Amino acid sequence: MPDFIYNGKLYYNPVELAMDHIGGTWKMPILWRLNKQVMRYSELKKYLPHISHKMLTTQLRELEKHGFVSRKVYPVVPPHVEYSITDKGRRVIPIIEVIRAFGRELMEEVGVKEKP
Repeated sequence: MPDFIYNGKLYYNPVELAMDHIGGTWKMPILWRLNKQVMRYSELKKYLPHISHKMLTTQLRELEKHGFVSRKVYPVVPPHVEYSITDKGRRVIPIIEVIRAFGRELMEEVGVKEKP
């Protein structure tokens, strides 16, 4: 496949574009949790204790920008914001499942046990 430019960035293949949208440490875990239920920011933070507030905010904004996550703001004080996965985001879940299964296989191969 030839190189292509998207949003001013040069990509060498479609995998690179996909990983730019859903890759990294936190985007897939966020989508994984939102696939099960609509969540508030604080709930996501609770289920992802190692992510910083700045990183969670950044990742949610990027996922929203690319159409994987929807953000709903309720006009109350203090602000009430809920995040949900979109149809586009749901299309990523089978990919996450495959990567997750492969990661578990790798863990087993190298002798790493999952924490309960």
